[in-house]
Amino acid sequence: MRTLIQALKTKELRKKILFVLFIIIIYRIGSFIPTPGVDYTVVQKCIATLQGNQENFVGLVNLFSGGALLQLSIFALGVMPYITASIVVQLLRVVIPRFEALHKEGQSGEAKLTQYTRYLTIGLAVLQSTTILVTARSGALFNYSCSQVIPDGSVWNLIVMVLIMTGGTGLIMWMAELITDKGIGQGMSVLIFMSICSGFLPQLWEIGWGTNGTDGDWTKFAIVVSVLVVILIFVDFVELCQRRIPVQYTRRMIGRKMYGGSSTYLPLKINMSGVIPPIFASSILAIPTLIAQFGKSGQSWVDWINANLADTTSVWYIALYALMIVFFCFFYTSITFNPDETADNMKQYGGFIPGIRAGNATSRYLNYVMNRLNTVGAVYLLFVALIPTVLIMALGLNTKLPFGGTTILIIAGVGLDTLRQAKAQTEQFQYAGFLFENTDHVEGK
Repeated sequence: MRTLIQALKTKELRKKILFVLFIIIIYRIGSFIPTPGVDYTVVQKCIATLQGNQENFVGLVNLFSGGALLQLSIFALGVMPYITASIVVQLLRVVIPRFEALHKEGQSGEAKLTQYTRYLTIGLAVLQSTTILVTARSGALFNYSCSQVIPDGSVWNLIVMVLIMTGGTGLIMWMAELITDKGIGQGMSVLIFMSICSGFLPQLWEIGWGTNGTDGDWTKFAIVVSVLVVILIFVDFVELCQRRIPVQYTRRMIGRKMYGGSSTYLPLKINMSGVIPPIFASSILAIPTLIAQFGKSGQSWVDWINANLADTTSVWYIALYALMIVFFCFFYTSITFNPDETADNMKQYGGFIPGIRAGNATSRYLNYVMNRLNTVGAVYLLFVALIPTVLIMALGLNTKLPFGGTTILIIAGVGLDTLRQAKAQTEQFQYAGFLFENTDHVEGK
């Protein structure tokens, strides 16, 4: 709160905050504008027939779009195509040597990778919008509870709708980059944060108030809020924890000047993979459920999927979900952090870990430390991701909780990152204590 008050008192930061709020307002308005060709009245009736949130890929995209997907708005895809494209480009660095070379080139190479990410985002937006519109027209998007969402099912009408949704994704990508360049925080993260929070409070209030004010339970509401606060504090604490490996740099004579001889440390987070493992696990487990929607309810494989994978409290779902989180925690960290590359960079600049020889020994030591951190990080992600499931089973909640493991990690992570950036920019304008004691900074003087 203190950082926010100080930021609002500074003219430059106040302009950035107002600019971010302006972009967020535009983003939220676009989430309610229906795509031309969609019967908005029928869509609202279909949403009302759905009980709770969908536990499949559609539900995940709807979460990141702030509820715009089920309304089939122009921003229905939200930021999901860009997130998917960013992850794919990052994973392709292991497969395509050209991408790894661009990553090592620095700013120019990263600009080229960003351009590839934009192209892939548009391609994925075309694919996802086509899939969603076909699913909505067949009725599978709303669990076959209603139909005639798109009255005109001609090819030309579907092409126009695909182009509009793809254009909406491109506009969201542009607005996110504007927030990153001219605002505070990382643009995509801020938009995801606002999308999740847009449906957070109403769903939380529904636990205590109910649908009509009579079927709520305020005791369960108090329990859920208490658990939410405790988990947010715990997540903030773990996300700020670091394993600091000391690094010593030797002195080197370059020309007539002496360089090096300093001591620093290599910060390694406990949760190096971030929110990626729960997202990947949820997406993969949602694919069979999405496929089962196109099958007949009497078939054995459809009934098995609906009974075991569509239910988040089933033993099969919990076991597979936990195994995938652990796998992706180690897999994604091995891609984003390369011990061999880190050891080579330290050796190149004359750095070494005290007590560890430079080169292969340093690489093995870093790999050993990362495996231990990944074990703790995987247990931490399992604990946070499975808490909603435990609450659903313990409290007997029929609907999904307003927060899940992915939601908690995103809210805490984005909130901490944005506050850190705001505090860093605020300190640039706080001159009191640096030049004159007991003198407040007056803007413009």
